[in-house]
Amino acid sequence: MKRRKNSIAHLAILVASLTFVIHAQESNDSELYKTIVELDSIYFNAYNSCDMEQQGKMYAKDIEFYHDMGGLQTSKEDLLGSIEENICGKVTRQLVKGSVEVHPINNFGAIEIGLHKFYNNQEPNEESKPSKFIIIWKQNEAQWQISRVVSLH
Repeated sequence: MKRRKNSIAHLAILVASLTFVIHAQESNDSELYKTIVELDSIYFNAYNSCDMEQQGKMYAKDIEFYHDMGGLQTSKEDLLGSIEENICGKVTRQLVKGSVEVHPINNFGAIEIGLHKFYNNQEPNEESKPSKFIIIWKQNEAQWQISRVVSLH
């Protein structure tokens, strides 16, 4: 319980801090912006094609995944299991073009903020509305991993 409260407090501070770093947004032609958008593409190609191995490589061991409907997930294995059970072959994600913002986090990595749509093949006629997401990318030398996610629907 204490870990959960600490995680939520940590996330609240991080999200509040975002309001102060808006000026630090990377331009669309910066190397960091291109890197993060490419990582987003790699991850969500794996997500859409149910490549669990690739998805697993891209999540940090200490992942925190905040979902407005599903709650907080802090187990990498449980998160991947949930994706495999509930998403694979059923749901695909599409990034809303032009919606991505990238903000550098000194000595850590970057924050990606944007809009995406999800399509459920179980409900092919259902309209998909854009929803917001925040992905916190952690860089360890040349390797980038997803360390925190906020997914809002």
